[in-house]
Amino acid sequence: MSPTHEAGWAHADGALRGPGWLEPPDDANALMPSLWSANTHKVDGDLVVGGVSLPELVANVNTPAYVLDEADLRARARAFRDAFTGYDVYYAGKAFLCTSVARWITEEGLSLDVCSDGELTVALRAGVDPARIGYHGNTKTEVELRRAVAEGVGRIVVDSFEEIARLERVAASLDRTQPVMVRVTAGVEAHTHEYIATAHEDQKFGFSITSGDALEAVRRVVAAPGLEMLGLHSHIGSQIFDTSGFEVAARRVLALHAKVGVELGVRMPELDLGGGFGIAYTTQDDPSEPAELAAAMSEIVEHECRALGIEQPHVSIEPGRAIVGPAVCTVYTVGTVKRVELDGGAVRTYVSVDGGMSDNIRTALYDADYSCTLASRHSDAPPALARVVGKHCEAGDIVVKDEFLPADVRPGDLLAVPSTGAYCRSMASNYNHALRPPVVAVRDGVATTIVRRETVDDLLATDLGASEL
Repeated sequence: MSPTHEAGWAHADGALRGPGWLEPPDDANALMPSLWSANTHKVDGDLVVGGVSLPELVANVNTPAYVLDEADLRARARAFRDAFTGYDVYYAGKAFLCTSVARWITEEGLSLDVCSDGELTVALRAGVDPARIGYHGNTKTEVELRRAVAEGVGRIVVDSFEEIARLERVAASLDRTQPVMVRVTAGVEAHTHEYIATAHEDQKFGFSITSGDALEAVRRVVAAPGLEMLGLHSHIGSQIFDTSGFEVAARRVLALHAKVGVELGVRMPELDLGGGFGIAYTTQDDPSEPAELAAAMSEIVEHECRALGIEQPHVSIEPGRAIVGPAVCTVYTVGTVKRVELDGGAVRTYVSVDGGMSDNIRTALYDADYSCTLASRHSDAPPALARVVGKHCEAGDIVVKDEFLPADVRPGDLLAVPSTGAYCRSMASNYNHALRPPVVAVRDGVATTIVRRETVDDLLATDLGASEL
């Protein structure tokens, strides 16, 4: 159990010792390879990613900046493609999407999942084949559905009875037949944060199998003349490290799949088991390799289909953050170092950087843990426990709750935080009117900005009063 205190976890007894899994390193400069992209290492204390020295990169693009290891991202995409042979693998656009990444993942043989008209626009602008796009979302407007159908999106995952009726009207008005999957909740509690567990009954996504709503949703799709029933879609959550939850979900979803065949006389050719596979943010995380996940999930599907006496449908998965998450790190500049003496003489070291919750909201939103390293020099100082915080006017603006850094960390140093590819840029904001950082792709010693840093002009473009001044 984590220690508790009425003023919050940061004030609990033992908080200055850090969490139990965080051990002081022998060398505060050393990298833990499992937390970083494959092409990351240190040279004389400088962090080098994709052959590019971060101090040299920062001299050109400033900080904060997201640094994307292109070769690593492509390799992770291929690893899932090759491990899940015979499956369709959908990259999660919501994790991070820009036109360059959309092109890269399709070049590596993956399909793309979007959940907004904006994400669809980026995908189409990148030249992604609409037939390889899946469209998610629990509240899609008629305008969004009309565009998706008109563009020929390969599948729309319906999430409510209202949406089924809405989509039926849209398909009829466009004289199109739209392939559809029905999202179902299997009643599985994934071992993850409450906000990213998505298959239990008490949440906004999908149709309940237990209540009978899922079967009724399939019945309505089948009855709609402009809709083609592809299959069921199940997603149990995100940041998941093993396949035990998928076993229960697959059993329940495939039982419904079989029931649809018997009661409605409908053969559904496909099944999507979601994914949401976890990545290593800190040394406490131990994610499975794609080949391990593929072997286990294939065995689960084969076993359940055999037990039900049904033909195995074509399966698709959605790895989620597992492709882009580890491929990116965020680099910051240290602005201040403040050592605060607390009751009993304990001292907490606050290392403040020039970013924060505007470029990584996950620590504040999900109580997420991150690691970091000194990225711009070698230090002979011993390791000291520190808390890396942002520059925003919030006490909860924390980037890394606890990490051992060299005791001589000082203003002007660069710090890099690994595994920030998923959701950090996607969820970035202009809080305190901050400018969202650039995304810089690195490969073979070359750095290319694929998403530029926002400017003050960008910030004021929607402020109509500013044009009157």
